[in-house]
Amino acid sequence: MPADSSLTLEKNDGGGLGLRGRLITGLPGDEVIDDGTVVVAGDRIMWCGPTAELPAGVDVEITRVPLLLPGLVDVHCHGGFGHTFSADHQAARQAAGQHAANGTTSLLASLVSAPSAVLLEQILVLRELVEEGILAGLHLEGPFITKSMCGAQDPAAIIDGDPALLKQWLDAGRGTVRSLTLAPETPNFAELVALCREYGVVPSLGHTDATAARTREALAATPPDGSQPWSATHLFNRMPPLGHRLPGPVAVLLQAAQQNPEQMVLELIADGVHLDPEIVRMVFALVGPRSIALITDAMAAAGMADGPYTLGSLEVTVHDGIARLNQIGGEGVPGAIAGGTSRLLGNVRRCVEWGIPLTDAVTAASFTPARLMNLNHVGALLKGYRADLLVANDELEVLQVYRAGEQIKREGNDCADSAV
Repeated sequence: MPADSSLTLEKNDGGGLGLRGRLITGLPGDEVIDDGTVVVAGDRIMWCGPTAELPAGVDVEITRVPLLLPGLVDVHCHGGFGHTFSADHQAARQAAGQHAANGTTSLLASLVSAPSAVLLEQILVLRELVEEGILAGLHLEGPFITKSMCGAQDPAAIIDGDPALLKQWLDAGRGTVRSLTLAPETPNFAELVALCREYGVVPSLGHTDATAARTREALAATPPDGSQPWSATHLFNRMPPLGHRLPGPVAVLLQAAQQNPEQMVLELIADGVHLDPEIVRMVFALVGPRSIALITDAMAAAGMADGPYTLGSLEVTVHDGIARLNQIGGEGVPGAIAGGTSRLLGNVRRCVEWGIPLTDAVTAASFTPARLMNLNHVGALLKGYRADLLVANDELEVLQVYRAGEQIKREGNDCADSAV
């Protein structure tokens, strides 16, 4: 990254911050800078690059650290640390704060399918946290999805696509709803996508039983100028399996991401539970980190001990770090996996353990999801960006987190990542 020789930054009463160590910018294609420095003034990054290129005249105290990463960006998260994103303002604030303290400095609150009045109430409450800057936006995971692929969502809350209802929710959100999961086969699909485009919402294909042909037809609704992206909600999970005679949506989504990474981003839950490592390696090899958003799909049990929890209106039990709906269909039949219990930095660490280059894993957990959701000036260590920094050790464990230039105090739940 080129140095800015015009920079002059002096200490003042508000102070300055300088951190020096191995540095990963998060930008696609950037290599690890073995000896890099980030200089922060106020809430912004003023300079970032190789320490040898640090401009003369910079007068801040430089602190050595092992590893510098951008603050991570999770665009699919239902809660954590004992709390669920819902109409409980304080619980949502605490969940977002704990995720931030563990390295995820930008977070979309995901809401599962629910009756319209419940969703509306949740949007009205949570939009205040978005406007305050605690949350980066809202993600509606339904209810315009397919009952047979509902997973850990209440099938009674799943309904046919209703543009009037969606408009009501988007108007209530006042620009805070950034993503909508919907199935290509839901009625009024084209009208729903048109509303998403009008309101700046990313349509995300998921919880679907669509064929490959129906998925390809759905993607044909992309605007002619190609300026607005699609995403795929937790690729592979709650979709028909990729088969050599019945390819389902996965084959089409992989092709779309490989052919145009600016237009299709694939969510992956790299927690060792939702996807086998071979699948994660395959997707990175096929489409690269510009088309992948690592997510947690975390629910209330993330960062917590095993035990009983809820996801939406459904009861969940966590055992050995794996969340499942309470048994259905008779004794001994496990319920569906009910979201994740990991944190995003833990998923980055697992990707590295599975052979994904560290720079690619970081890009997929920072820059790419930020670009997907049009989150300006976050997701990378770059001059002018918000000073969201994650200081980690060589084992990718959190040491310090800064959000908008202020260090987040780490307290309360700080247990190890519980997913296998």
